[in-house]
Amino acid sequence: MDKPKKSKKKKRIHVIQHIIRSNKKNGTDHPAISVKTYNSNDYVKEVEIHGPCKVIYSPDKPLSCGARVWIETQADVTMVK
Repeated sequence: MDKPKKSKKKKRIHVIQHIIRSNKKNGTDHPAISVKTYNSNDYVKEVEIHGPCKVIYSPDKPLSCGARVWIETQADVTMVK
């Protein structure tokens, strides 16, 4: 298991549905959670948010990746790959 990472940048966290479907179909276990900042995109299996956050549902203005629901925070997060 990788060492947990921490970051204080604004983060958007979302679940990647097509990876979940692919894992089920192919019997794989690829990380299906994305943690995006302005300069990185980490794919992980677990995220712990250490502070305030909000859940956003935006069907009319999805993220560039297509996500319509995501969690946004500036708090520290611990990610486990």
